[in-house]
Amino acid sequence: MAIQKLYAGAKLRELRGRLALTQKAFAEKLGVSLPYLNQMENNNRPVSTGVVLGLAQEFGFDVTELQSGDEARLVSDMREALADPIFTGPAPALADMRLAAANAPALARAFLDLHAAYRQTHERLASLDEALGREDARLRPSPWEEVRDFFHYCDNYIDAVDRAAERFASRTSPGEAMADAAIRMLDSHGITTVFKDATDMRHFDPTTKTLTISQYASRATQTFQLLLQLALIAQEPLLEATLDLARFQSDEARSIAKVGLANYFAGAALMPYGAFLSAAQATRHDLEVLSARFGASIEQVAHRLSTLQRPGAKGIPFFFVRVDQAGTITKRHSATTLQFARYGGACPLWNVHQAFELPGQFLRQLAETPDGVRYFCLARDVSKSGGAYNVPTRRYAIGLGCEVKHAPALVYADHMDLGAAETYAPIGISCRICERRNCHQRSVPPLERQLRVDPDRRGILPYQLD
Repeated sequence: MAIQKLYAGAKLRELRGRLALTQKAFAEKLGVSLPYLNQMENNNRPVSTGVVLGLAQEFGFDVTELQSGDEARLVSDMREALADPIFTGPAPALADMRLAAANAPALARAFLDLHAAYRQTHERLASLDEALGREDARLRPSPWEEVRDFFHYCDNYIDAVDRAAERFASRTSPGEAMADAAIRMLDSHGITTVFKDATDMRHFDPTTKTLTISQYASRATQTFQLLLQLALIAQEPLLEATLDLARFQSDEARSIAKVGLANYFAGAALMPYGAFLSAAQATRHDLEVLSARFGASIEQVAHRLSTLQRPGAKGIPFFFVRVDQAGTITKRHSATTLQFARYGGACPLWNVHQAFELPGQFLRQLAETPDGVRYFCLARDVSKSGGAYNVPTRRYAIGLGCEVKHAPALVYADHMDLGAAETYAPIGISCRICERRNCHQRSVPPLERQLRVDPDRRGILPYQLD
């Protein structure tokens, strides 16, 4: 099997910038010539083995970061953006998009920001009667999408918050439940915690310093909400410092991100990085065993598995997604080359949609994307009871998966024929950028293909693709 060459010019330039070194000084420390370093930084040459060793020995650099998923994410996002009908000319070649993502990632992100701004403007104009006269009708990206992209491009791993949560968990008393530890810490801040019949799962009254948790919520949800509130109070300086670094464009985005960081702390405290990674590997990533061991829900465990990307101690690179009954993606993250549609739903051939039909069961699937990469996919419904007869049940399905080369480390992949090509379902990202010609579930034609319509012929699709 041919060895894949490693091109990481953007990462080399980023590291050199952090170290405040000139190209000449950087080249000397790595033991290479200045022209050779220049060629590597511009992706004209692959990163050599000697340079990889030099990065690790001289600077303590985690060389696994050289193969981060940023480039794949950018290419996927650019392809989807360029599938917008506003671009009437031929789409740029995939090779050109890869070059842009590898050599000019800042320019690629600027293009994506511009396209997002266009979409925002288009949506506002579609409801102009509501926007006219409003003070907040100025152009700006959606706060929700801005926060989503922040976590997306951080690999959904926030090191400072993750380590703070791990330190908190390490200070719990032997045998002390995490919920009791959170209540004890809240009490040390003068906050009284009460459990009672309440509509909201969590409500904090800063005037009386009373935290109310719904008695109808599950134990895992109660613990999570306690830890979330603790993060908002005890970890506020850390959360604010992280938000300052993110430089969000609106107060709304900053507020949403603050809650997101508090959620991150809660999950990381409930499932501390080192202990959770060890347990995941020992149990072969059995979600139910991990759920029972850490007192977390199945969804919380699956989401936590997708965040195990600490430099020097990474877990399996998982993708994680949650969809509602309409197929809309409500949570998404991928530490793999598989990316999800930024707008709209997931591929209908993916087993996550079938989870609603078989509640309480884990569904397994072997899938292959149009680029030829194969994945092991796991799906399950995660219905959330409201706790009372008249309170509606929220129904979701989650998907968790990894490249098939990691599948033997998962208990769910046992007894599956990973080598049989015919067992892999052909899935895609979005119909507009999917290149498959004969997909029976295609909703719209791919934007990059010419169509031929023959009124005297009807195949799987009502048109043919050139």
